[in-house]
Amino acid sequence: MRLHAQPVNVVSILGNDYSLKAPEGQEETLAQAVRMLNVALAETKRSYPTLIGDKLLVLAALNLCSKQIELQREHAKTLERTQAQIDATVDAISRTIGDQ
Repeated sequence: MRLHAQPVNVVSILGNDYSLKAPEGQEETLAQAVRMLNVALAETKRSYPTLIGDKLLVLAALNLCSKQIELQREHAKTLERTQAQIDATVDAISRTIGDQ
């Protein structure tokens, strides 16, 4: 059995190159994640120009995590609203069928 070697992707973060292997089919996701991190780093650097290195990276990562938590909360609320609408629709259909 021959195993397929994952290609190595070289990405640049804070001026450092990293050789990373992405699972097959996930190369574009890796590239998007690197772009997102680099944008977050640039935004954080604009807000805190004296931060460098690890401190900059940690603050940018925390900002990204905070955004992710907000999105998860919004998603959960949307799911709850959608489920309530579905439940109301099912109830209305059940009543309509029951009236016949």
